[in-house]
Amino acid sequence: MKKRQLGTNGFEVSEVGLGCWQLGGNWGKEINKEDAFKILNEAVNNGITFFDTADVYGDGKSEELIGEFLEKNKLSNVKIATKFGRGAQVFPNKYTETALRNSVDASRKRLRLDCIDLLQLHCIPIEELKKGEIFDWLRALQKEGKIRHFGASVESVEEGLLCFEQENLQSLQVIYNIFRQKLKTELLPQAQNKGVGIIVRLPLASGLLTGKFNENTIFNSDDHRNFNKNGEMFNAGETFAGLPFEKGIALSNDLKKLCPPNLSITEMALRWLLDHEAVSSVIPGASNPKQVNSNAKASNIDPLSAELIDELNTFYKTCVHNHIRGSY
Repeated sequence: MKKRQLGTNGFEVSEVGLGCWQLGGNWGKEINKEDAFKILNEAVNNGITFFDTADVYGDGKSEELIGEFLEKNKLSNVKIATKFGRGAQVFPNKYTETALRNSVDASRKRLRLDCIDLLQLHCIPIEELKKGEIFDWLRALQKEGKIRHFGASVESVEEGLLCFEQENLQSLQVIYNIFRQKLKTELLPQAQNKGVGIIVRLPLASGLLTGKFNENTIFNSDDHRNFNKNGEMFNAGETFAGLPFEKGIALSNDLKKLCPPNLSITEMALRWLLDHEAVSSVIPGASNPKQVNSNAKASNIDPLSAELIDELNTFYKTCVHNHIRGSY
């Protein structure tokens, strides 16, 4: 597993990290402690040293599992990123410094950490980003040693550019994949210029870029790929990259035709992301150890050819872009 720096003066992260939303059991199949530990252990065995979670994933369950796992295995080299901002007590317009402090203290306790490596704002409304005071609260926590760095998880280029105006911003977490390429034009170059690390979530477009779904695939009622298929509950971009499911299936099938014979569509999708210098880490989720192992291999795949990258860019512009929905 290769490593990269998370922004200027940041810490080292594995190119492929682990998104830990699934560990909270917010959607899909419930994951018990034994299975969660198997997933986390497989990640560590594959050289993954960056876990991304949030206070609302399973109402703290994901953080608790990670904290217990790290303490039990005495792992000090794994960096933890968590988030604040989507809890019912604050979202969408009840943000206070006290609420932030209480959330950070609760996360520290669950994660069994004195200092959180990276605290990210969790897709908070753009109005709060424009006010800017929440960043002052983060800087205060940083000075007090409760968080080492801070960043923001955002849903649009506009939100990302607003965050760039803030001093000491370490990272941005963004939705970026072959089906959602807008960010590379302006946001990624500015991130590089400003020394801000880029963490990529939903690199496989909620599974569309695994090629395992078809028109008859049915998701559980509590799975966001069911209840948020058209952006009913939150930004449509968080599910299937903002594509209508049926269109996404058709596009995935078309994409397979561009895939080199020695790669799976998943490997091509992850390698495409890692071929961007601005990207610090890609954080696919996993519901079993096999998926962790498969995702981790992308770090050691040779870069894609310039010809294939051009083909994928053209594919996005001509076939995908006009079908994208949600804040972008």
